[in-house]
Amino acid sequence: MSRTFLKMNGLGNDFVVIETATQTFDPTPEEIRAIAKRGDGGIGCDQVIAIDPPRAEGASAYVRFWNSDGEETGACGNGTRCVAWLLMQSAGKDAVAFDTVAGRLSGVAAGDKLVTVDMGPPGLDWTQIPLSEEMNTERVELQVGPIDAPLVHTPVCVSMGNPHVVFFVDAPVDDAFATGAGSLVEHHPLFPEGVNVGFAHIAARDHIQLKVWERGAGLTLACGTGACAAQVAAVRRGLTDRKARVEFESGSLVIEWRESDGHVIMTGPISMDFAGKLPELVAA
Repeated sequence: MSRTFLKMNGLGNDFVVIETATQTFDPTPEEIRAIAKRGDGGIGCDQVIAIDPPRAEGASAYVRFWNSDGEETGACGNGTRCVAWLLMQSAGKDAVAFDTVAGRLSGVAAGDKLVTVDMGPPGLDWTQIPLSEEMNTERVELQVGPIDAPLVHTPVCVSMGNPHVVFFVDAPVDDAFATGAGSLVEHHPLFPEGVNVGFAHIAARDHIQLKVWERGAGLTLACGTGACAAQVAAVRRGLTDRKARVEFESGSLVIEWRESDGHVIMTGPISMDFAGKLPELVAA
């Protein structure tokens, strides 16, 4: 039996979304890579998302995420907005809650294909990132480049259900720099589970320009959890106010690290690209 999918994106960060109510979906890493491959028989995406039936009371679904390298991951901010929109459309509601391995997330409609999601509180302790050794996550002892003239250094680490390290830069970095530095840091021994690498330029106290090298996916047009991590990191350093616009080349997200409860709130757009059928290799 063939399986349908939806191709969606948030600011160009694209997803293959699969609903599993009538067919279980337990793919191997090879099958995820086959789906995510761009061209040559693949559908092409940054992440694959499965929307499973709920496992707990009060949730509309249980949602799983895989990076394009085949590894399952804990959270995806742009993907979370896409899932929230789909669940709200299906239920005819303007608010929804669903569970992930990283905890319960919720979303509300904020306009035409505009969704606000509560990403929960960030993890700030070194054990939550996780790091391989105890360290102050507000000023991590890490640099890229020569010891006496590092290209970037002393980043902030944040968990948004997945690990992030955020370097602050004096000017927006280009793709070549983000690829070179990001690919080095992703597998640094300090990060036993790998890490998403952000390069954040503070344009104003309410405006961050960001580029993210994603763990297991590489350089992507936008990263929702990366935007959340960058805003949290900037607030921890006193560089921005609690609410800021985080800008990627493909568009912007509004991120608030809410003072009342410590939750990170993300608002941004979603797009529905097309529907299709999975290749037979991963149809069952």
